[in-house]
Amino acid sequence: MKSTGPEEKVLSIDIGGSRIKATILDIEGNMLRDYVRINTPLSAEPEDIMQAIVELTRSFQPYTKVSVGFPGYVRNGIVHTAPNLSTEKWRGIDLSTKLSEILKRPVRVLNDADMQGLGIARGKGLEMVVTLGTGFGTALLMDGNLLPHLEIAHHPVSKERDYDQYIGEKALEEVGIERWNKRIKKVIDILKTVINYDHLYISGGNSKKITFQTDDNITRVSNIDGIKGGAKLWQKENLYNV
Repeated sequence: MKSTGPEEKVLSIDIGGSRIKATILDIEGNMLRDYVRINTPLSAEPEDIMQAIVELTRSFQPYTKVSVGFPGYVRNGIVHTAPNLSTEKWRGIDLSTKLSEILKRPVRVLNDADMQGLGIARGKGLEMVVTLGTGFGTALLMDGNLLPHLEIAHHPVSKERDYDQYIGEKALEEVGIERWNKRIKKVIDILKTVINYDHLYISGGNSKKITFQTDDNITRVSNIDGIKGGAKLWQKENLYNV
């Protein structure tokens, strides 16, 4: 891959369970225009979501590359799981190739939390980024290098629930803010013991609903803080799962 130059512009897309967002970044990851959002098609069909991306970004030209954050496990541009859309509908979809054919630009697709992690991590030691939104996203980085993606969200945290079911959006609505915070604290304690991270970053729309005091090596960040990940995705060589 040739190194990116100052004339490069990256169309950065975030596919979520409830919304699709897009913006344009320069080579340093600075936003060149505000995020534009639309609701994710209720059908969750790959064709409908790809068409929604076309409509959303129709006025975004010019751009030279495309980065896509996807809510599931992606390897070599191919979707393997999409728990908050529909794994049955998405399994085996070569999203990178399909979008590249539609948008006429090279496309890289990465798990959405991994792409956030690339933008957020400071590059010092073992860093973990978690996202609290529709589900529970995670990314691990060592000295700024993305490690293989682990679907921690679907590991059991109790006899009946995985992490998505335990602290995802539906769980928050079901048990309320107080009990949800107790669950978040329990999950952080588990991650501290199992991952032994040097620093933990908590992002996602529900991160602002945390009410307890966190450790000094835990930082709450916004989704905007991770926006540079869309540009860094094209600056890194030998990324896992891309």
